[in-house]
Amino acid sequence: MTVEIPGLTLRQHPGGTSPAALMVPIANAVYAANGMDEITTVADLENWLGHTLAGFDPASDVVLAEVDGTLVGYAWVDWVDTTDGMREFRLGGYVHPDWQGRGIGRRLLEWQEGYALAHPAAAASTRPLVLGSWSSELNARKARLLAAAGYTPARDFFEMLRPGINGVEVPPLPDGIEIRPVVNDRASKKQLWDADVEAFEDHWGGFDSSDAAFEAWLVRPHWDSDLWVVAWDGDEIAGGVMNTIYTDDNEAFGRRRGWLDSVFVRRAWRRRGLGAALVARSLVRLREAGMEEAMLGVDSDNPSGALALYERAGFEVHRRSSAYRKPMEISR
Repeated sequence: MTVEIPGLTLRQHPGGTSPAALMVPIANAVYAANGMDEITTVADLENWLGHTLAGFDPASDVVLAEVDGTLVGYAWVDWVDTTDGMREFRLGGYVHPDWQGRGIGRRLLEWQEGYALAHPAAAASTRPLVLGSWSSELNARKARLLAAAGYTPARDFFEMLRPGINGVEVPPLPDGIEIRPVVNDRASKKQLWDADVEAFEDHWGGFDSSDAAFEAWLVRPHWDSDLWVVAWDGDEIAGGVMNTIYTDDNEAFGRRRGWLDSVFVRRAWRRRGLGAALVARSLVRLREAGMEEAMLGVDSDNPSGALALYERAGFEVHRRSSAYRKPMEISR
């Protein structure tokens, strides 16, 4: 049954204009209310809203929730074909804490589910359809909302922290492997992108690997290829770590934290110690850039043994999150 809230209107994101500056305070207020040590920025949201991808069109797939003309929340739907054979419609969103508890989150979720059911990509798929979402363990209100709507946890993920990055033991590289920078041109970055995509093909979940997604990746805020650690076997990329320093987060929380944003080893080069060698060299690279701690994210059931690798490298679980799913049925 549709939730009715006096004065509430839902409107899709207007193409050609960016409401990012109004959206950012809502997301950051939710993070703060839940004790989450992260922020988003206008540049982050403008990058997200500025690219049409294979499974996401910001002009139609984002909805803004307003009460009497005031923006109080927003939500979105995107879809991806997952590595476990599903077509998953992923639902995300925020309601400002001052407006929570009034049914706005439920109303946004109703819109998202109805939108996904009517989406042409749902009718066009021969795969099983599923609705998906995500929640940090710190956001208990969102977890309750999802549970009440029939979503169940499907997979757990960890954000892991190494609280100090001095005294890093750096193991040798496997024979025939060397660390070289990625040339700062389009073709070289596409080679790195393709290697990363290939390495994650056997991991749970799914991601957009289209050319449009690559274009958005190229211009991500905070990217600094000088921080990346890339392992080469001749002209082939064997693995790498795309390290990132989120200066806005660090300034907001008075810390010096670097992220190992994507850690990957291609299948042909696994089980030779390359992952440990890349992680150690990334910690050194971040320390040289003035960082004092390091963070990364990992699937708790990662099939390549990444969790144990990170624990050996001195990382500890800092925060847990869960991916949620709910079966989705449409009339074909």
